[in-house]
Amino acid sequence: MSRIAALLVLPAVLALLTFPVADGQIVDEPGLLAQLEQLFPDAAKFAAKSGSPPAYKAFGAAASGQEPRLLGYAFWTTELEPLERGFDGPIKMLVGMNTDGILTGVIVTEHHEPYGYFSVEPPEFAAQFKGKNIRDPFKVGADVDAVARATISITSSSRAIRNASRRIAKAYLTPAATSSQ
Repeated sequence: MSRIAALLVLPAVLALLTFPVADGQIVDEPGLLAQLEQLFPDAAKFAAKSGSPPAYKAFGAAASGQEPRLLGYAFWTTELEPLERGFDGPIKMLVGMNTDGILTGVIVTEHHEPYGYFSVEPPEFAAQFKGKNIRDPFKVGADVDAVARATISITSSSRAIRNASRRIAKAYLTPAATSSQ
């Protein structure tokens, strides 16, 4: 490659390398960083989505000379449970889970439910999952609030959150040590 060609290509390559990630933060999707910060308010940075199944990693601030501590994972239910549908199609939710298998929050980002405005759309729907353990049953009417005329949407969303969370846990979390009795 000639020197002139290299000088023309170099700025383009540098722009591609620096645009998507600035300061260790994800900035390639509008609003995504704010959503990740909502799920992990104590996070200092977020790693780009990677792995199988795909997830974002949330990291705390690094102590002097130390690696940052992994706080948890965020993932899209529609990527992990694509066949899970509400009444009128998929319900896209971003879920946060800490390294103990406890949900840090759920954000409903997209749905086409005819009754979504009183089932999956209100903040109360997502708020009820914060603090849930992935071992909880996620049963509508038992540990998940039921909404009349929205049973399909609520049940499907709850199942998607439960199944996606358990897949992430199985792939990335270390089972708690069992004590011998």
